Amino acid sequence: MNLLHADIDPNEAGFDPSRLQRIDHHFERYVADGRLAGWQLAVTRGGKLVHSSGRGQSDREAETAVAPDTIWRIYSMTKPITSVAAMMLWEEGAFELKDPVSRFLPEFADQKVWRGGSVTRPDLEPLMNPMAIWHLLTHTCGLTYGFMNSHPVDALYRRAGFEWGVPPNTDLPGVCDRVAALPLLFQPGSEWNYSMGIDVLGRIVEVISGQTLDEFLRTRIFEPLGMDDTAFSVPPANAHRLAALYGVNPATNKAIPLAAAGAAALAQPTAFLGGGGLVSTMADYLRFAEMLRCEGRADDGTRLLSPRTVRYMTQNHLPGDVDLTAYGRPLFSETTFDGVGFGLLGSVTIDPVKGKVPGSVGEFGWGGAASTFFWVDPVEDITCVFMTQLLPSNTHPIRSQLKQLVHQALVD
Repeated sequence: MNLLHADIDPNEAGFDPSRLQRIDHHFERYVADGRLAGWQLAVTRGGKLVHSSGRGQSDREAETAVAPDTIWRIYSMTKPITSVAAMMLWEEGAFELKDPVSRFLPEFADQKVWRGGSVTRPDLEPLMNPMAIWHLLTHTCGLTYGFMNSHPVDALYRRAGFEWGVPPNTDLPGVCDRVAALPLLFQPGSEWNYSMGIDVLGRIVEVISGQTLDEFLRTRIFEPLGMDDTAFSVPPANAHRLAALYGVNPATNKAIPLAAAGAAALAQPTAFLGGGGLVSTMADYLRFAEMLRCEGRADDGTRLLSPRTVRYMTQNHLPGDVDLTAYGRPLFSETTFDGVGFGLLGSVTIDPVKGKVPGSVGEFGWGGAASTFFWVDPVEDITCVFMTQLLPSNTHPIRSQLKQLVHQALVD
């Protein structure tokens, strides 16, 4: 079924319609065998919607079909939005990328860095260089996530209440206070590790702007772009539109409902997490992604960022222009590591041959924990957004398969 009306004949946009159907047929099998309850997809080229489809159910147990206005938890696809918010303030001269985080959040001034030891008896060393704002944007800050389960510092995060969320009844300032009290995984700027850095960045947006993060995003990004259904929670009137959340049964590989975890999206959070707190719709997120493809400008001409800022953000900012394999720790992330660098917005493809996934040099994007995904390819002038609700995102190779299928449909 077509969920959004296509703007152009695929042939005119350089796509073979029969080859585009291969995408739908492939992911139909995910629904047919129970690996996904449902999904939604949109592909544009040159700003024209070329392909839009969806299959299955947004709530399998309630027998609710995927619809154009289905609301999805986007988790870490919140991160690029928060990064845009920060860079909007950067464009106003509010900070420089090399500014210490402690200039705005003093609690980060005297952090210690893990050197060795154990969870109960850590051996820590002082900071050699202060954590800077660009470190937050690029995940080179030394912070981590408790769910990583790969290092004693991760365990310290879990002990402090950070595993799959934040400590109960803690607002964003309180979250930052607690994170700042934990040791860093490494000296800032020396490695890459997926982390709570963008949550801390969201707090800096609050301090600079004088607004809570939800207010800033609503007034400066969502309202200008017409993203009416994107927020930190789903209002009661729209609860019926929220997709159900699923995990995977390891014995059958099929999706199973996570009702308790899914219900969290119906309540206003105590902390507005810029690293993973938003819900959105396909139409809303496609507007955001298209704004990035248009280098900071919305369809109606509204400009959020300068074209040069977007180009700067989507370059590889890892020192030495290396990929994540060379600079990152081989841990969980929402991207592959080979041939992929990292900018001020998300992943950046620097060598698609090395990564063995088709794409263009300079392609950028990011994904969310429930297997959502988007990318923008400035060379091919393509934007792609995929929505579903399966935790964790590395359960199935959805993202690499989707890129493969989109590229094989290009025939110009």
